[in-house]
Amino acid sequence: MSDAQAIEGGFAAPVFDAQLVFRAVMDGMARPGTVQSVAGLASPPAPLAALAGAVALTLCDHDTPLWLDPELTLNSAVKTWLGFHTGAPIATTPADAHFALVSRPSTLMALENFAQGTQEYPDRSTTLILQLESLVSGPELLLEGPGIERMAMAAPTPMPRHFVEQWKQNKGRFPRGVDIILTGPEGIACLPRTTRIKTMES
Repeated sequence: MSDAQAIEGGFAAPVFDAQLVFRAVMDGMARPGTVQSVAGLASPPAPLAALAGAVALTLCDHDTPLWLDPELTLNSAVKTWLGFHTGAPIATTPADAHFALVSRPSTLMALENFAQGTQEYPDRSTTLILQLESLVSGPELLLEGPGIERMAMAAPTPMPRHFVEQWKQNKGRFPRGVDIILTGPEGIACLPRTTRIKTMES
């Protein structure tokens, strides 16, 4: 793939498209687990999916170091595309990342390896953008917490290994901890660190 091909596929209407995606992310954070329907609006090189790429274009810039999982790191076209459209520097370690772009969540390292923020500056943590096969066809998770009236259900797949236990530890670090943006064919859903998650069996 040529450099010219690697930088095609950005937002057709950058301001308008970024506003649409940003609104979907904000609505998702305000109502954890709900699927916000939004088109990808971008066409990044494979294996980066359209909506995960669109979220990266919306949130990342030259001040936000971006960590890529191994599959994306090895893809020069993806790195060129992200660099051209966002200007975000590539973080060499997950602890240095403001955002993390994950194409294979099932093989993701433990959440504790990413920046957790501090008690004084909890926002200095990593927001993970997970690229999923589906937001609705995985094992059902029960969600509780701010933004949820009583209880909500989500069924994203595939998720990181031992996710529910990892998330319990993540919530235990509050106000520190990571937040997660889920992207899939159906749209965007979010899991802010304030959300409690358990399985149907627990």
